[in-house]
Amino acid sequence: MNPQSLLDQFLGPNAGANARGALQNAQGKLAGSGLGGVAGGVAAGGLLGVLLGNKKARKSVGKLAGGAVGYGGAAVLGALAHRAYQNWQTGKQPQIAAPANGSTLPPEPPADSRFLPSAAPARDGKPFELALVLAMIAAANADGHIGPDEQQAIFDRVGELPLDAEAKAFVFDALANPPGLQDIAGLAESQEQAAELYLASRLAIDPDHPLEQAYLEALASRLSLPGDLVAQLESQVQTALA
Repeated sequence: MNPQSLLDQFLGPNAGANARGALQNAQGKLAGSGLGGVAGGVAAGGLLGVLLGNKKARKSVGKLAGGAVGYGGAAVLGALAHRAYQNWQTGKQPQIAAPANGSTLPPEPPADSRFLPSAAPARDGKPFELALVLAMIAAANADGHIGPDEQQAIFDRVGELPLDAEAKAFVFDALANPPGLQDIAGLAESQEQAAELYLASRLAIDPDHPLEQAYLEALASRLSLPGDLVAQLESQVQTALA
């Protein structure tokens, strides 16, 4: 199983490409689709978009999945967490604003950064990319919207992806028996990993539902994330949506 490929398939089909160039390409392709902006989570075919479904309240998250993450590669997940972490460490106030270069995408972390998904294994000794996938699946289940029909649609989509049998079995098992909140929190080996797990979970939730809000609050608590760091992570999500 290739954990990086599996994570990329969750975030979008073109993950791993140059973030800004691929985003511009996606905008051009979707400009006349009537989906608005780069609402590519569902349109682009990323599994995160399938997990989110077609709920009206999830449109903004679909935009983030297809634009900021799906077309920027799995490394952008770490980049968003990395920038939030840096802002928290330097005491900056959370704010929603595009960077000076005009892009809502942060630069990728340096090669030796602890925010690259492949930098270190999760606490269970398995690749951290798998922990991020589990975090998204668990969060998407927070409001209980993934019923038998939705689950079958996800199974069908997974079956179409260029993944090996082991990777597909991993997703099928996680969907059939979604991990609990404590399971996800227990995967963090460091505060950096905790921040990434929270961010991945936040991408799979548009917290307009009490159950979703409660899930994120409980997860942040179980991950022992300071409130001001959580605020920085949220600001990065909102900036990427801007």
